Amino acid sequence: MEKVILYVDDASHAREFLERMAAAKADVGVRHWVLVACAPRMTHRISKWVSHSARENWRAKWFAKVQEQVHPLLQREGAQVTPVLAHGPLAELTQRLKREHGVAQVIDARRPKVGVDLEPVAPDLAPPGQSGWAVPGAVLGMGALLMLANELAE
Repeated sequence: MEKVILYVDDASHAREFLERMAAAKADVGVRHWVLVACAPRMTHRISKWVSHSARENWRAKWFAKVQEQVHPLLQREGAQVTPVLAHGPLAELTQRLKREHGVAQVIDARRPKVGVDLEPVAPDLAPPGQSGWAVPGAVLGMGALLMLANELAE
């Protein structure tokens, strides 16, 4: 049985990712999926207004909703699914899961975010959408403004 550790932070993006992956691979046999859900971060200022237990309740509800949407896709063809809610550094979590489940392929299906560097899930695996460099939005806006001013001046 092939074991796969799948990192997800957005259910709709993960569904699209899994459908593309299923279309690319024909027959892979039975898998054991370890579904690792990475809940969105809350700002540090939210602690003024929301208690720790309320934050944990929100994370649990978010986790249940992600499982509800992604679980059916993973259970196709008799696959086993083990859901995990991520806490702490993802690289450490990956190492712990590999110790628990043995040799496993790691797939990062998190949604890339513009201007945000995603935390790597393993030392040898680059986060999705990372091109090695990023252009801040202010620089792009200033460049567009200068080009527009140049066009109007002519």
